Formats: sequence, C-alpha cells, structure tokens
Amino acid sequence: MNQSLYPEFGVLLVDDEASYLRSLSILLERNGGITNIHRCNDSREVMAILQQHPIGLVLLDLTMPHLSGNELLPLITEQYPEVAVIIISGLNQVESAVDCLKLGAFDYFVKTTEENRLIEGIKRAIRMQEMRRENRAMGQRILSNSLERPEVFEAIITRSSQMRAVFQYLESVAPSNQPLLICGESGTGKELLAQACHQLSNRSGALVTVNVAGLDDNVFADTLFGHQRGAFTGADKSRAGLVEEAAGGTLFLDEIGDLSMSSQVKLLRLLQEGEYYPLGSDRPKRSRARIIVATHQDLARQQQAGRFRKDLYYRLCTHQVMIPPLRQRKEDIPLLLQHFVQQAAGELDKQPPGYPPELAQLLATYHFPGNVREMRALVFNALSQHRSHMLSMDAFKQVLGEDTQPANYTEATVSFSPDSPLPTLAEMDQLLVAEALQRADNNQSLAARLLGISQPALSKRMKKMRPANS
Repeated sequence: MNQSLYPEFGVLLVDDEASYLRSLSILLERNGGITNIHRCNDSREVMAILQQHPIGLVLLDLTMPHLSGNELLPLITEQYPEVAVIIISGLNQVESAVDCLKLGAFDYFVKTTEENRLIEGIKRAIRMQEMRRENRAMGQRILSNSLERPEVFEAIITRSSQMRAVFQYLESVAPSNQPLLICGESGTGKELLAQACHQLSNRSGALVTVNVAGLDDNVFADTLFGHQRGAFTGADKSRAGLVEEAAGGTLFLDEIGDLSMSSQVKLLRLLQEGEYYPLGSDRPKRSRARIIVATHQDLARQQQAGRFRKDLYYRLCTHQVMIPPLRQRKEDIPLLLQHFVQQAAGELDKQPPGYPPELAQLLATYHFPGNVREMRALVFNALSQHRSHMLSMDAFKQVLGEDTQPANYTEATVSFSPDSPLPTLAEMDQLLVAEALQRADNNQSLAARLLGISQPALSKRMKKMRPANS
C-alpha cells in the first residue's frame, strides 16, 4: 500500500449523488488531509467493496434508491463489525439519529452541519479505528511473543526482554499517523529506535532528523516550516522547511523537552491541525509527515512544573515508549562488549583482541550514567591504548575508578523491621560478603572492589564464614 495515503485503511463514501461525493472528497482531502478515499454512488455495490478493499470507515447516506442507508447499516455492522460507520444524512431528525446509533453507527451528522464539526467527527472515528487496530496487533504480538521483522532492530544490540517488549510495541504502532514519544536517558539509543520505527512504517518519504535543543523561536519556525522570499532580512529566496522535506516520511524531533513555550505552541498547531505556515506566508500548507519526538527529560514532571504545555504533552503521549537504561539490562553488557571490541578494532585497523571474562563482570558493577554511548566510548578508549594480544582491564579500571562501588546508602534505602531484632555486625558482614560475591559471579577481586576492601581482607572474612556455614 502507498504509505502516503491517510489513513492506512480506506474511507468509503456512499451517496447516490455523484456531485456530493466529489465535493465531500475534496473537503476531506483539503481540510482533513484524508486521501485514502473510495467513492460509491450505487448502494448495491457497498458490500462487495467492503469485501474487496481494506475499508475501516464508511460515511453513509440514509436516503438512497435500491438499498437505503437504514438497510445497509445493520448489514455492515453485522458482517464487518470492525468497520466504523458514520451517517451523513439530509434528515435532521432526532429519532433517526437515535435509531442509527442503536444499530451501531459511530456518529450521525446532518449534511448542512458546519464543515469543521464534520471533519473533526471523521478524524475522531479514524483515530479510534487506528487505536483499535494497534491494540489488536499489539495483543497478538504479546501473545505470540514474536517479532514480524526482527531484521529492522539489528542495529540495536540486545537480548533484554524489556527491549523485546519495546520492539513489539513499536511494530504495532509504526504504521500509525499519530505522534510517537520516545523517552530514555542520554545514550540509550533513541535515534536508533526512531530509525527502526520509520523503517517499519514503510513510508515512501525520508526520515528527517533535527535536534531542537537550543533553537530559538524564529530559528525553530524557519527550520521546520521554511520561509517565503522576503520574509525577513536576508531571505532572498524561498526555502522549504523540514516538514516539507519529510513529506510522505517521518520527521524526528530530538530533545523535545528543551523546546521553548512559544515553539511548543507552533508544534501543537502542527499536530492538531496537520498544517503550518511558512514564515512570510498567509497560506497554510498541509503536513504529510509522521512526527516522532524524543527526550531524556521527564515530560510529565516538566508539564506539572509549568515548563511544558499540558495539551502538547497529552497530544504527544498517544504512543509512547520508554527505553530502559543499561544498568537495568545488564544482560546486554557481554553482547555490547563483544560488539564494540569488534567495531573499535575495525575502525582502528587492529586485530580484535581477546579480553578476560572478568571484564564483563567488572562493567556490570558500573552504573553507566551515559548508557550504551558511554560503554562504546570506554571500549574505544581501551582499544586505542591496547598493545598486546589480550585487552587489559587496567584502562577500564582507571576510567571507572570508584564508580563501581555502590552508592552511599541512607536510612531511606536501608531499613529494618521494627518487629524483628537487629542483625549483629557479624551477621551483616556475612550478608554483605555473600551479596558481593553473588553480584561478582564469585570473582573475589571484583567482590572486594564492590565492598571497598582489599582482596586479602575479603579472603580473611570468607575464612571466618566457613566454620559457621559448615
């Protein structure tokens, strides 16, 4: 299917007046951006069209020759319950509207209704259908625990079940035209996920990326929307903005949490209305791009603090993924280590060295505030200093320093039940040693490092523990 069409499913217009079908089609395209349109002026052909085409929404007239809308409505809702039906009738009668809603119609409009109300009602039905389809697809993937296109995620090195759940969700929402919000700490790979989403969507246009952090209001508007010749001093020719460059594709806005309040208003209009004004122009242009945004900030907290618009926040939250930090998916560390050693050796024109098995365990004790990006930098730094056949751990220890030790604990993080006796210092000593050995996979050198003591000191404690455990 041509992904430049909106929505993903077809919208079938049914009316015996061909002239009304033409005018309604033009209205939907110009004011609603709805282009995936099928027209039918013979009600006897409706059921065949539903069988032959992936229709998701029917706009149905009531008064027609052959088969009336009152006869077609129960047939559609019975045989195609997944298809939404909106009645657009010349009858302004409450009884007729109530009867249609009882028969399963999604909404009811009178032909003389103002255009904006009609367009909004149709868009609302489209959004509902998109959500239904996405929820159904998501449920099927979760039940089967499968990925339809795992090759799309090959650039993301992971075996984490949390990341697999993110991939499954992304496969479900990638075809949607609604915005996608990607949250995660710096260095977790938000842009890689945006690239995967664009690839999954099969959109004909390009993926256009811009980091909006630090852009003032005028630069933001000019970057996204472009300008007309003479719009400001120095604008000697017209220039298309990134929204136009991403037509039929995806526009990825990184660091959206740093956007100024004024620029947030402009982005909100783009998302709500699907249109924008190039600088210096009084004629709106319609956006043909899907919007993906990313941030390392907590937008919910930002909007509660008054630094991020609430209406924009809820508009962006239609689809949202959270990338877990590397410290929450330590099973990925051995894979990433191997991958980055190979990658660094290739770029530095060296033979990939071996490395001690303790290296992955050492890295697992580090909290990685810079996540995957920081780990890549550590490996490249170590490879640049490497001279022997075995990669030394010294380069990593120098960089990690004391950061492999646990954070300072307070009574807020360590608590004891008031109904139980306190453990003795000797018992706590044994518990700490056992926990450190477990975290270090019984590597005494790493366990001693976690406890902040020397390896001989750890050995003495372990000897004291043996009689008590025997």
